Amino acid sequence: MSFLDVFNQLDWDDIRLSVYSKTAADVVLALRKTRRSLEDFKALISPAAEPYLEQMAQQSMALTRQRFGNTVGFYIPLYLSNLCSNSCTYCGFSMENRLKRKILNSHDIDAEIAAIKQMKFDSVLLVTGEHETKVGLSYFEKVVPQIKQHFNYLAMEVQPLAEDEYARLKMLGLDGVMVYQETYHPSTYAQHHLRGNKTDFEYRLLTPDRLGKAGIDKIGLGALIGLDDWRTDIFHVAAHLSYLEKTYWKSRYSISFPRLRPCTGGVQPSSVMTDRQLVQTICAFRLFDPEVELSLSTRESPSFRDNVVPLGITSISAASKTQPGGYADQTLALEQFSVGDERSAEEVELAVMQRGLEPVWHDWHAVFSG
Repeated sequence: MSFLDVFNQLDWDDIRLSVYSKTAADVVLALRKTRRSLEDFKALISPAAEPYLEQMAQQSMALTRQRFGNTVGFYIPLYLSNLCSNSCTYCGFSMENRLKRKILNSHDIDAEIAAIKQMKFDSVLLVTGEHETKVGLSYFEKVVPQIKQHFNYLAMEVQPLAEDEYARLKMLGLDGVMVYQETYHPSTYAQHHLRGNKTDFEYRLLTPDRLGKAGIDKIGLGALIGLDDWRTDIFHVAAHLSYLEKTYWKSRYSISFPRLRPCTGGVQPSSVMTDRQLVQTICAFRLFDPEVELSLSTRESPSFRDNVVPLGITSISAASKTQPGGYADQTLALEQFSVGDERSAEEVELAVMQRGLEPVWHDWHAVFSG
C-alpha cells in the first residue's frame, strides 16, 4: 500500500467538478463541525466558501492558538547549489537557463553559516537544484554534519532520494524534508517537466512514503500554485496529507503554499490564486487539520505575511536569499526566483511581535526528539 494506490482512485475532473459544485449549505455544515472530512475540505476551498472567509479566519486563528500557542517558528533557506539537471518551465535553476552555476564548498558553507548565525536563526532549510551526480548523496553526507553542528533543526529541499539514503542522512543529523509534487495532474506535470529525473511523476509522488518509512521527523508537502487549477491541486495535497498522517503517524507534517513567482525563463500562471483565496486555503487547511504545521515563505509580500500569519501560520522564513552564497556575498545574482518580502530578519521579528506573537528561532519540537 502506498499513496499511489490512493492517487489512482482520485479522478482529477471528478474532483474539480465536485469542488466547484459545493454550495453555501455545504460550507455552513463544514463550519459547524469540529472534525472535518475531505468532503468538508472541498467545501472550504470552493468558490461557495469565499463569502464565509471571516468566519473561517476566526475559527482558524482560534484553533492555531489552541494548538500552537502564540508562537511562530522562524527558519531560513540555505541554498547550497543552483546546479540542476532538470528542465522545468517555472524555475530559474532550470538547465536550459544560461546563468553562472555554483556549488558551495566547505569554506563557502562556513561563511554562510556565520552570516546566518548573526541573524539568530537556529532552524535551516538546505536547498539545491536537482543534480544527482555533483550534488547527490555523497555531497549531502559531507555537508549535513558540517551544518547540523551549528543549528538545532536541519531540513532539506533537494531531489527525491531513496529510503535508505534518507535513513543515512537522518543518522547524520537530518530532521525534515520538504518535497513538493508541483502539480498532481500528470499531463500538466509532463508539460512543465521536460527533461531530467524530475520527469518521473510517480517516483516524486511516492517520496513522502519513502520519508515516512525512513522515520524522518517532519515531512513537508505542497503544490506549486498556478500550474493547473489550484483548487483541485490543493485538494490532492489534503488527500496526500490525510493518507500520510494515518500511515506514518510518528512523523510530523507541514504544508507550504508557494505561488508562482517571476524567475528567469519562467511561465505565467494558468490558474491565478488571489490573496483572499490564499487566505481561504490557509484557513481551510487549519480547519481540516488542527495539528498540521502551515508555512509561509518570503515569496509573499510583507503586508500580506504580516496580516495572514496570525490566522493560521506556524512557521515563516525571513531574510531569504535564493542563490548559493547569497548571505555572505549579497552581490551574487544566481537566484532561483525573486522574493516578495525583502525585509531583514529583525524587521520580520518586530512585525510578528507587534501582532502579539512570539518568534521562535528553533524548531519547537526538536527538544522532545531523542
